[in-house]
Amino acid sequence: MRWSSIVAIYTLFWAMSFFFVLPFRLRAEGEDQIVPGQAESAPPQFSFARTAKWTTLVAAILFGIYYANYVYQWLPVQSLNWVPDRVLEGN
Repeated sequence: MRWSSIVAIYTLFWAMSFFFVLPFRLRAEGEDQIVPGQAESAPPQFSFARTAKWTTLVAAILFGIYYANYVYQWLPVQSLNWVPDRVLEGN
């Protein structure tokens, strides 16, 4: 696999993982700190650095599993062919 492919696929895993990690570790404070116009469930502080750290960790694990499967062929592409050949050939 080329380095450009590794970077592109890891970037996709990172973006996907960001939306997976985003709702975790957010805790709303008590009602006494609510700003007018703010939802009660809104987090009082959002740390992009903490979210990016966890996202990088999750993306690295997922990409590691993906790359290991690519190298060792645990689940080859041919096993994912659920469409019968006769349908693809048009018969």
